[in-house]
Formats: sequence, structure tokens, C-alpha cells
Amino acid sequence: MIQLIEKISEKLPASTTLTLPWEMRIKSRLKVVLDNGEAAGLFLKRGEILRGKDRLSTDDGYIVEIVAARERVSTGHAVSTALLCLACYHLGNRHIDLEIGDTFVRYLHDHVLDEMVTGLGLTVETGCFPFEPETGAYGHHHGGHHDDRS
Repeated sequence: MIQLIEKISEKLPASTTLTLPWEMRIKSRLKVVLDNGEAAGLFLKRGEILRGKDRLSTDDGYIVEIVAARERVSTGHAVSTALLCLACYHLGNRHIDLEIGDTFVRYLHDHVLDEMVTGLGLTVETGCFPFEPETGAYGHHHGGHHDDRS
């Protein structure tokens, strides 16, 4: 099994790719199957977060490029910065992971959150996109998950 042990900063050519959803890109120890079908294991520093286009290496120089998987997400589009800030504030109070752009906020799809965001005045669209949320003020992941009991 290939052992991916280090995130590297150089953009060296990759031998293959590894497509992972967000929830798997925040794990430092993980068994995976590379996109070429080879079995591999992640053995990274605790707290290491993987982003699309990051590169991992083995101790013998085998390079793997991370691909952020397309996931079912909701995107709230705001007509003003104040409205976007309001939505981010209320979503942040739910301790969920958020990707924030100039005019939008994106989160893993949840119909209860969609209703809340729509009620705040944003237009919400659901689709499949790579999800690259903020990591928090201290550079590590600490987001929760909204518990949909309906």
C-alpha cells in the first residue's frame, strides 16, 4: 500500500490524483483508493487540511494531487454585503462549515438551513460543486454538522 506521508508545497508533476469530499480532507489518518485504483493510506500531521490541488508525497517521491470532490451543496446568493454578513452570522451560529465568496455563502446541503437562508432574503440554489470551506480563525477545522431530525 502506498503511504502518503507529507503535504508538499512544490507543484511537482503528480503521478495520479485522489478525489475526496470535504469530510475526508480534514482527516490525517485514512485508508483511500487513488483515482488510478491503487490502495493508499494518509499518514499526515494531525490537523493537516487538504485542499484541491494540494500535493502529497511518499518517502520515495511518488506524488499525488488532491482533487476536491463535487458535493451536494447549497449556495446562498446575497444582493448586498450586509445581507451576506447576516447569513454568515446565523449559519456560523450553527457551527457548520462555510465557503464564503464576495456575494455568496456555500454549505453542505441541508433543507432546514436553506429555509433559514431564504427567510433572511438570500436566493438559494442547490447543486454539485467542489466544497472549500473556511478553516477557522486559528487555521484548523472545528465545524460541526447540522442535525436534521425531520
